[in-house]
Amino acid sequence: MQKLVSRPLSNPPKHSSYFFSHSVSKTTYDPPFSPISKPPKPKPKPPNPTPNGNPTPTKSSLPFDFRHSYSETDPTLEPIGFREPKRFSPFGPGRLDREWTGTSAPVRDEVDSCLVEEERIRVLGDPLTEEEIEELVEKYRHSDCARQINLGKNGVTHNMLDDIHNHWKRAEAVRIKCLGVPTLDIDNVCFHLEEKSGGKIIYRHINILILYRGRNYDPQNRPVIPLMLWKPYAPIYPKLVKNIADGLTFEETKEMRNRGLHSPALMKLTRNGVYVNVVARVREAFETEEVIRLDCTHVGTSDCKRIGVKLRDLVPCVPILFKDEQIILWRGKRDQERNSDISDANEKSSGT
Repeated sequence: MQKLVSRPLSNPPKHSSYFFSHSVSKTTYDPPFSPISKPPKPKPKPPNPTPNGNPTPTKSSLPFDFRHSYSETDPTLEPIGFREPKRFSPFGPGRLDREWTGTSAPVRDEVDSCLVEEERIRVLGDPLTEEEIEELVEKYRHSDCARQINLGKNGVTHNMLDDIHNHWKRAEAVRIKCLGVPTLDIDNVCFHLEEKSGGKIIYRHINILILYRGRNYDPQNRPVIPLMLWKPYAPIYPKLVKNIADGLTFEETKEMRNRGLHSPALMKLTRNGVYVNVVARVREAFETEEVIRLDCTHVGTSDCKRIGVKLRDLVPCVPILFKDEQIILWRGKRDQERNSDISDANEKSSGT
């Protein structure tokens, strides 16, 4: 038995390393992880044109004050406060040769309106014929047009002017689709588009506009439009709704508000809708009603106040309450004003 145990094995078992080395030689060895590649060498930075690191201020020859929104702000209305310091220009520090006043960047040099109008007439060239207008309208009026700009609640903004000129590089006209609060006054939108861009509105249907660039427009000589890097905070304006409406007592104002809240809604407005017929409907309703209510559910508090301001100036009327996305409008002391005007006219006629 001892002899059998001490006797060496004639065929010793092959070691695992021996089998692994032979198997590797016969097949291609694929490691579980690829070798770590060396990081690429950093590219040298181009030399800075300004040694101090300060950007060169952009100079623009546009003959109007720069604002965030041209159609939705009133330059004659002075704010009573600001939500951010005036030194924070939305164009960036040192990027514009104009000083930011909190609401606008005024023109430094005096503007000759005659020269500006002559240049605009020169770029527009001869008026388009009816056949040319029909061809352009058929090309750009459809909803699948690639040359389209959406105009929202901010109206005609400053950066939109750069978008218009970018489209004009490769197209004669651009389609503009208007939605939201600016559609209450499409005439105002058309005026600012033509004045600020230098083009001409050749088609207008409900909320669709086509802006033509002109016969002599040269994309190489387009005006320099410095972009706003962020939207500036809206300044603080006087209170829109007074506690006591002008011409009414406190009790009468309270009664008007309760009547408006419990009256049926004249219209139901949707968010980012088309409001081209709202002004006419409100004027027509005020011929028989003294107080009306507009249902603005899901429109938003900010848009409700924008709508109230627009209607106050366009109808005109007096907003007396904004509550739970409901707008209560009062037509004002119209009957008394008419009676006073009639009495004054009768006194003048009797005196003569």
